[in-house]
Amino acid sequence: MKILFVCLGNICRSPTAHAIFRQLAAENNFACEVESAGTSASHKGAPPDPRSIKAAIDVSFKGIYSRPVQSTDFDYYDLILAMDLENLAALKRRCPAEHQHKLNLLMSYHPDYASQPEVPDPYYGGARGFELVRQMIEQACEHLLVKLQQRR
Repeated sequence: MKILFVCLGNICRSPTAHAIFRQLAAENNFACEVESAGTSASHKGAPPDPRSIKAAIDVSFKGIYSRPVQSTDFDYYDLILAMDLENLAALKRRCPAEHQHKLNLLMSYHPDYASQPEVPDPYYGGARGFELVRQMIEQACEHLLVKLQQRR
């Protein structure tokens, strides 16, 4: 299983999901490849936002650097999860028809999906926003892992 998490700049939300899911998978002996990317290339090569790292201090962000979504990602990854509707729409515009089934929102795996379908962008907010995003992503990733384990 190969999973790609996607947000806009790939420095806040998607690297947090990348790091959290990678750790959850390792702790649960779930073999998978995890990566993250952004629909924008504005932060290409940048490390995750320090506020994201601080909000998830117990998770390793080692080896995670911002990169843009590439056309080859649609073929390569089994599951491509966007953090919000805007990024999901951007992915859908670029994704070939035969791979559209791979696209979804990360929050579709969260128990509160109906009332909170998107992970909000914490970039322009304070530390509290990054902590909330971490909690949302962690819960969604936990439920995602359970779903994927059930499929095997």
